[in-house]
Amino acid sequence: MAQDVVVVGGGPAGLAFARSLAGSGLAVTVVERQPLAALQDPTCDGREIALTHRSVTTLTALGAWAHLDPEDIAPLREARVLNGSSRFALSFDTGATGEDRLGQLVPNHRIRRALFLATRDQPGLDLIAGVDVGSVTSSAAGRVVTLADGRVLRPRLLVAADSRFSAVREQLGIAAEVNRLGRSMLVCRVAHDGDHGGSATEWFEHGHTIAMLPLNGTLSSAVLTLPAEEAERIAALDPVALGAEITRRYDARLGAMRVVEGPRLYPLATTYARHFVATGAALIGDAAVGMHPVTAHGFNLGLQGQATLAALVNKAAARGCDIATPLLLRRYEAAHRLASRPIYAATNLLVGLYTDERPAARLARHATLRAGARLPMVRDAVSRLLMQP
Repeated sequence: MAQDVVVVGGGPAGLAFARSLAGSGLAVTVVERQPLAALQDPTCDGREIALTHRSVTTLTALGAWAHLDPEDIAPLREARVLNGSSRFALSFDTGATGEDRLGQLVPNHRIRRALFLATRDQPGLDLIAGVDVGSVTSSAAGRVVTLADGRVLRPRLLVAADSRFSAVREQLGIAAEVNRLGRSMLVCRVAHDGDHGGSATEWFEHGHTIAMLPLNGTLSSAVLTLPAEEAERIAALDPVALGAEITRRYDARLGAMRVVEGPRLYPLATTYARHFVATGAALIGDAAVGMHPVTAHGFNLGLQGQATLAALVNKAAARGCDIATPLLLRRYEAAHRLASRPIYAATNLLVGLYTDERPAARLARHATLRAGARLPMVRDAVSRLLMQP
């Protein structure tokens, strides 16, 4: 079949974008290197996604939310930021909004499966799984996507959604800021006796950062960020020793912790593409912006970006216009850059401040938390950002 749109990458951003084009009359092809079985039933990767209200609304509109098991959805009622032994903390909650939660925590692999199920029988959608992309070219003469098995696709619009180290982005000649941080994120699910109350904690301690994300019941997702070599050493501990290590680093705030799933290690790197578009092509998801996980905005930002591009493409298709004009693509780039650059820069600034062990930085951290604790307008602004519709 002819292709109007080819999406490289069948992860959440790619599948969400394909689903966002449902009813447009466009012929959409998604190319994913993983086999079909991995899309139908993704394996658990240990990552819990903190979804904003806007993201939940988007997933509902896409038909994916209905495919989630309610038992996999945990309420995030409050978030706290701690620094070392400081008694000051930044706390974010729903305030007087009438909402009962800041957002929802859902396992990443469950979201991936839900998006696959939502797109599975979509008219006009062709999914090519288990095949890598060999090469791509994009010019005024057209787009050419050559698959590793020799097939050639010639879409009107090419969309890259193939990770923060996007090969398509590179072949399109788009440079990117790439910051390999030399640190790794260790993720595991733990059981504990204490009640987390639906509160997430991000605790910046000297030498490490530990986050505790509340899941249903007396379960939490422990996220420990350390220098890469130390993270590997701790990940090699047996489950009992690892549970004791996490209990110690979390100061037994929820009692003794027992590892029930994991651990998994993820080397940390942030990326930001110099451009989000090229001739007849666009970047979405991590291919455009690869966020540090500390503020949990990466997934939400990717979902927002694909929706921005899809709205423009749908509008053009409805009018019978070209879906890949330079003006359309520039409008997408401008909108997504405005949405992403401030939060990307602020997140990197936060990470730099709270991982800097110099005395001046420690004083700055303490001053920041103390000021934030006394400025309810700041807390309310951040809470509204988390809960935006």
